[in-house]
Amino acid sequence: MTDELPAAMRFVSMSEFGGPDVLREATGPVPRPGPTDVLVHVAAAGINRPDLLQRQGKYAPPPGASPILGLEVAGTVVAVGSDAPRWRFGDRVCALLAGGGYAEYSVAPAPQCLPIPESLSFIEAAGIPETFFTVWTNLFARARLQAGETVLIHGGSSGIGTTAIQLARAFGARVFATAGSAIKCAACRDLGAEVAIDYRTEDFVRAIAAATGGRGVDVILDMVGGPYVPRNIAALATDGRLVQIAFIEGSRIEMDGHQLMLKRLTFTGSTLRPRSVAQKGAIARALERMVWPLLRDGTVRPVISRTFPLDQAAAAHRELEAGATIGKLILTV
Repeated sequence: MTDELPAAMRFVSMSEFGGPDVLREATGPVPRPGPTDVLVHVAAAGINRPDLLQRQGKYAPPPGASPILGLEVAGTVVAVGSDAPRWRFGDRVCALLAGGGYAEYSVAPAPQCLPIPESLSFIEAAGIPETFFTVWTNLFARARLQAGETVLIHGGSSGIGTTAIQLARAFGARVFATAGSAIKCAACRDLGAEVAIDYRTEDFVRAIAAATGGRGVDVILDMVGGPYVPRNIAALATDGRLVQIAFIEGSRIEMDGHQLMLKRLTFTGSTLRPRSVAQKGAIARALERMVWPLLRDGTVRPVISRTFPLDQAAAAHRELEAGATIGKLILTV
């Protein structure tokens, strides 16, 4: 179908690093898929904190990736590479990208695509890949969260947090969360958190001790880092697991390492974007097998805070930076 595609498309350009105002709508050539890729006519694209970091010059795309922002899209397949046999013209897919999402057309590695459940809109589906891939690989693959265990989700009202709360609850864990306001805490409880802790007014270490009878939690998913790390260790139960997925408050930490040994703790972390297509494809297949049934029956659903048209990407970045959202912000194309 590549001969029938338009020559040009709209996308969000970034001529320099800086604040949200460096983002502007521009026109450029439509990308062409390679043999193992598909080309997606984008209906919606998710906005994530790594996009903000890339815009600021703090998170370069991996070699070979599109310099255009955007790590997840939902739309319709309009071209298929010769070695991507699963997908067909017209398929509704959502896809994890290494870049290129803020555009009318995006190239996606075929293994990183997933079919959109019939019950979900393109806007909802665009809020799935980045958060669901991240939560699955960290909370379940790395932290090995099991039914009956307890888990603390920091940033419970974020895109990652709202996903993690729902999935942990769906797989039988007792869920606790932190958030930055009474409204956000209420949203966490509505999604399945047993206890939601306002970190601005409460000490989460004490709150977790009270909620667990002094035992602590089995798993913590943290994106804050910095001063949270020693407090996380204090809040963990014996044989607990701390999974770090970001360092919003800084990656330099000071802690008493003896607690790792005395409690037999595991402190781990990961990044998603630099992983190989094969690794990301394996995560996609696990999600399709284990999580897609929950999306189809409505047990789990992406939480969408607000949508913005493509030419208002700067306004969307400002809103995400303001920290008032619950769930995901989405660009509509």
